[in-house]
Amino acid sequence: MLDFNFCNPTHIVFGKDRVGELASLVPENAKVLITYGGGSIKKYGTLDKVRDALSGYEVHEFGGIEPNPQLATCVKAVEMIKAKEIDFILAVGGGSVIDATKLIAIAAKYDGDDYASLIKNGFNPAPVSEALPFGTVLTLPATGSEMNAFSVISDDTGKYGVYSPLFYPKFSILDPSLTYTLPKTQVANGIVDTFIHVVEQYMTFPVDARFQDRAAEGIMQTLVEIGETCIEKPEDYDSRANFMWCATMALNGLIGSGVPQDWSTHMIGHELTDKFGIDHGRTLAVVLPSLLRQRKDKKEEKLLQYAERVWKLTEGSKDERIEAAIAKTEAFFHSLGVATKISDYAIPREDLRDIIKQLESHGMTALSESGDLTLDIVEKILDEAY
Repeated sequence: MLDFNFCNPTHIVFGKDRVGELASLVPENAKVLITYGGGSIKKYGTLDKVRDALSGYEVHEFGGIEPNPQLATCVKAVEMIKAKEIDFILAVGGGSVIDATKLIAIAAKYDGDDYASLIKNGFNPAPVSEALPFGTVLTLPATGSEMNAFSVISDDTGKYGVYSPLFYPKFSILDPSLTYTLPKTQVANGIVDTFIHVVEQYMTFPVDARFQDRAAEGIMQTLVEIGETCIEKPEDYDSRANFMWCATMALNGLIGSGVPQDWSTHMIGHELTDKFGIDHGRTLAVVLPSLLRQRKDKKEEKLLQYAERVWKLTEGSKDERIEAAIAKTEAFFHSLGVATKISDYAIPREDLRDIIKQLESHGMTALSESGDLTLDIVEKILDEAY
């Protein structure tokens, strides 16, 4: 097992009807800004529940955060925070709303106006030392943003992953019943995103991290077990509860501690979303199978372990078991209604060259756990994924 530090300070409040406890979680006398995306939290009554729970507070709202949150939108929220003298933010929504809120929280304390500098340091801590405190009410499980220190923000030059230890929410309320009204497409995207978050922390090479491996395999097995139920029976509380907790545990730092990680699928997927507007989870589903086939020699030991432990594949040659495991993964995505080929999105093959150019312009030229996934290999991955 590799050396690691692990600290996760986020307080999780999990269960049905826990939104009513907000007054015990938000600091007394705080001026609260509620951040959210579209109109669904109004349509289905979630915003009313939040406002009722905060009836004793001065509350303001900032809506319209995009599915791939834009820096310019975050800056508008910062201007509102400064004008209203807000001292606590409550994100109500999924990963995009929470990601945006994280950036808003540090930008509100940033001494300067070069906000682009806050998103372009990669995974080096953003150049700030203080953030406005914030909490979350999660409505769409997927990204794990409700319990981690990462954010993804876009501007007119691309999509950027950002890390800061200031990004941990003070608390996150996870009520599975708030997911009942989600469209099937969003639920499917969230399951795929969660599954591949686990894969990218697991599918590298063995370092005798037995707990991390078993925990990762347990999350993947659970998602396979509950995936179709989550789609077809939206008010099945137990399946939605298991999905929500899997999504949180998949990317809160626990299973990634002490193990090598490979985020190539996400890096390539981000560029596909940025260029073609394909939903994030769906870009991952088209990239992962092809990437695993191209990299099976590098990942052979973990692919065989995955085949045996997750899919119970024990017969046949090594290559046969690996290919069967990849095929099972594709079939799982298909069972959720998620395509696994770029051509399913009517994108001209020649346009894929732009993805290579974008990766190069963003310095993504040596990906993978070993830094040897070069752009010529990415080109092969995209070609096979087409």
